[in-house]
Amino acid sequence: MQHTILERTTIKHLTLRLVPFLFLLLLVNYLDRVNIGFAALHMNADLGLSATAFGFGASVFFIGYALFEVPSNIILQRVGARIWLARIMISWGIISGAMAFVQSEQWFIILRFLLGVAEGGFMPGIIFYLSAWFPLAHRSRANSGVVAATAVASVVGAPLSGFLLTSPPQLFGLVGWQWMFLLEAAPAVVLGIVLLFVLPESPARARWLASDQREWLVSTLKAEDDANPADDHLSLWKVARLPRVWVLAALFTCLLTALYGVLLWLPQIVHSLGKLTDLQIGFLSAIPFLCGAAAMLLIARHSDRTGERLRHLAVPLAVGGASLLASAYSPNPVVAFIFLTIAAGGIWGGLGVFWTLAGEFLAGAARAKAIALINTLAQMGGLIGPWMTGALKDATGGFAVPLTLLAVASFLAAAIALLMNRLPKTSLRPPMVPAKAYSPTTNSASSQKEPTA
Repeated sequence: MQHTILERTTIKHLTLRLVPFLFLLLLVNYLDRVNIGFAALHMNADLGLSATAFGFGASVFFIGYALFEVPSNIILQRVGARIWLARIMISWGIISGAMAFVQSEQWFIILRFLLGVAEGGFMPGIIFYLSAWFPLAHRSRANSGVVAATAVASVVGAPLSGFLLTSPPQLFGLVGWQWMFLLEAAPAVVLGIVLLFVLPESPARARWLASDQREWLVSTLKAEDDANPADDHLSLWKVARLPRVWVLAALFTCLLTALYGVLLWLPQIVHSLGKLTDLQIGFLSAIPFLCGAAAMLLIARHSDRTGERLRHLAVPLAVGGASLLASAYSPNPVVAFIFLTIAAGGIWGGLGVFWTLAGEFLAGAARAKAIALINTLAQMGGLIGPWMTGALKDATGGFAVPLTLLAVASFLAAAIALLMNRLPKTSLRPPMVPAKAYSPTTNSASSQKEPTA
């Protein structure tokens, strides 16, 4: 796909200005999610939590998250991403820090629920925000550049959490897992305040873009929105009646079942492979997520280059499912870990492509509602994956059966993507709008040379 110099420089400027900061926000967000898996290595014994109780507590987060997902995204679309994303970050940081002071199973469950309420709408808010800045031809790479943080959070958080767990047994009356919660929650509050001052609201107000860049971007995004057959002012009820929303929600439910089953249980799965220290578990647990982040960026880049979405989603998920099965029944711990790493690459690999698919068929407020609704419905996967993994581990005494369940979920997600690919293309997504929608009338050379800053 050929792009003009004006288009390339505009997208490069956008990427450098927005993607690293949004990546950092999501990195901190998922750091607060994955640390519960490491805390469990000692917290479960301190609080007397069974695997089933921990799995339910880890999962109840998604009930609160799902309940407030759609309302949160509707408010974000009305008041602006800057204010609302800052509110989300500050409130979740406070609640996540409070996890350090949990004393019982009941309070563990309550705070996990409240954390889900506080975080509700953050991920779809980020995806909606990106869709308001990046044209379709570049959106998958932008999404993946940010969503890669969901995997990188574990690359950073796994060794960090392992290190914090090995801190002195008592420091100011708190043990390692309590300090881990406090220290990993603080960045959310700080960045929530910073966000208020640095996040731009809309392309039309982006004075840091050159005038021809801003005009090209605004006109291209408007042309894409105008090409969408859906009404920008669809009510939530009408959005909920769109078949595409339910198909994507079913696909994402299966994907999240596999993803969160691996994400929240990986430290304990790695621990089950052999006698390892907390720090060793931390470093080893980072490897599968590093593979996931790399796969996500490479697959998204190829998807944008070809303009194809569904096969770029189905193939990685099928590889992820097959690798989970191989890991579950491998008699050799090293081979089991290698397949677990490949599985993470497959499951996370299609995530950026999925969010591009979910955000490309509606405009404006309707798009915000659809993204939030898809994510809300799919949070059932976040509930099923960790909870059933814990329950099946208690029932069977190992991880073979739970990993089989997660593999089936990954296969189902791949199958749904392939079935969508058999439908007429007009029912899958609107035609790609050419990036040359903006044609300068006063300076025809502006698309042939780089604009000045």
